[in-house]
Amino acid sequence: MTARNGPTAVWLAVLVLAPAAVAIWAFQSALSRELPRADFVFNNGVEASSLDPAVANGIAEARVLRALYEGLYTRDPISGAAVPALAADTQVSPDALTWTFALRADARWSNGDPLTADDFVWSLRRLLDPRTASPFAAELECVRGAREFRAGVDSNGAPIDRATFDLGVRATDARTLVIELAEPTLHFRELLAAYPLVPVHRASLEALQARAPDSWSTLWGRPDTLVCNGPFVLAERRLQDRLRLAKNERYWDADRVAMRTIDVLAIENATTAFNLYTAGEIDWLDGTVPTSLVKTLVGRDDFDPTPYLGLYFYRVNTTKPPLDDKRVRRALFGTINRLQICDRLLAAGQKPAYTLIPWGNLGSYRSPAAKKEDLEGSQALLEEAGFGANGEEFGTLRILYNSSEQNRVIAEVIADDWSKYLELPVELESQEWKSYVDRQNRLDYDVSRSSWISDYPDALNFLAVFTSDSDNNRTGWRHAEYDRLIAAARKEADLARRDEALRRAEAILLDELPILPIYSYVSQNLVDPRVGGFGKNSLNEQNPKYWYWMDDAELAKSRRTVGKREKKVTSHGPKDGLYSPKSQAERKAGGRTRR
Repeated sequence: MTARNGPTAVWLAVLVLAPAAVAIWAFQSALSRELPRADFVFNNGVEASSLDPAVANGIAEARVLRALYEGLYTRDPISGAAVPALAADTQVSPDALTWTFALRADARWSNGDPLTADDFVWSLRRLLDPRTASPFAAELECVRGAREFRAGVDSNGAPIDRATFDLGVRATDARTLVIELAEPTLHFRELLAAYPLVPVHRASLEALQARAPDSWSTLWGRPDTLVCNGPFVLAERRLQDRLRLAKNERYWDADRVAMRTIDVLAIENATTAFNLYTAGEIDWLDGTVPTSLVKTLVGRDDFDPTPYLGLYFYRVNTTKPPLDDKRVRRALFGTINRLQICDRLLAAGQKPAYTLIPWGNLGSYRSPAAKKEDLEGSQALLEEAGFGANGEEFGTLRILYNSSEQNRVIAEVIADDWSKYLELPVELESQEWKSYVDRQNRLDYDVSRSSWISDYPDALNFLAVFTSDSDNNRTGWRHAEYDRLIAAARKEADLARRDEALRRAEAILLDELPILPIYSYVSQNLVDPRVGGFGKNSLNEQNPKYWYWMDDAELAKSRRTVGKREKKVTSHGPKDGLYSPKSQAERKAGGRTRR
């Protein structure tokens, strides 16, 4: 199908392809829940595996947690910059080591309890405690004492008592939080906007742990037990169907929250999700767009792919022979046809990636020169490692990926490349999200589909993932000099010297290749043009606090501003009879049209 056949024809064609799937899904949903349509509905792609901010580790979880919780800082929906949230005022000492936050006096938990500085103290200590097993804990080693607190020993190697240890996080009164850093940290303000640093409600969590010591983590994600502090609360949870979020009337800025209800769906099938969007049952899709339709979608006012800080790559299990040989990993790296994946398969502006840092730069940082595709060189490397036509049998190489159409077709292309150019037998393994993550954590894979989306706009956020002690590493790769350079960069206050340490570290990673970069992301938000407060930023972070429905006048003004051609919209595109203006007005009546 050519890129410009016209969206209406494509929509109708897709609806004909799978109308039964949409009908069955809608029928089952109607039976399973007697709920009116939410003011806003988006597809999360998978079931959120955890609603514990300290433990969650994925985009699907992050989207929900940003609705349920709020920290000292959040992100502006348009620029993506870190902006104050619960921090009414921030003071930084001249040496940049002491940060003092005055909390909002009107901050409350969803059960009515006042939110205090002690809530942050307890939550940050919990995040750093190894028993929590937070994948984000290493990011807070910039805090004074955090490294010792995590290790359980002081700087002299003597055991510590974590309950009484002097960590650089304290409350001087109910509304004043002080965080002391071990060294100046250039990215600390950006770090404060990351979702793992939100507070959690101690009393309700500890009561649940006492009542159900073996199942509290599952029970905590239920509406009747989850106490939160964000613009929304969890009203209903139906596994493999949806989360229903409801406006938190006790939220300090509730008057600015337009949507009364939001449904978060867990539909993995891209075609089903797209059909529901086209039928008006979903208002936002992110990344679950059928790859076969992307070329036709580009140019519509509800689809505007934008580069953002995310990398799609494959992890390699470096503990498993022959993948423990970097020559083998280099051979795999050099035979991936990235241009075919980006231009012919994905076709939304993604760029072939050869470095860990997406797009090759981030702020002042520039990645080092990197290897690219090299078919003959890759074949020679594999033979040098003892494999190939006259060498040992390689054995079947298995690619693990989480279930999705896009992941499957990419894996098929790469499997074909490795089979064609390296003569390797390759098999594909598809797993639902939780099983896929569990297998990665256990290093129960050969090669595994992965991605890293930046928590904050800094090269360190990517490079620190692959240190030896990072819970996010999940490759088995360790390199002492790499670890030393990342540690030095964490402490470096001079930006140029910091960039150089990170560049040398990335050069090691690109030589060793425990990961195989494939492409740099673009956002693929397919979103109703009437949604206001929905931004295009480098992190593709969307905060539902800011969403609202534009009225006709504001929609027309928005289109003029961005230079879009005017056209009457009664659905997600040109009038095509899929649903009427009346039904659209009815479904949007719940969300306020202006703030």
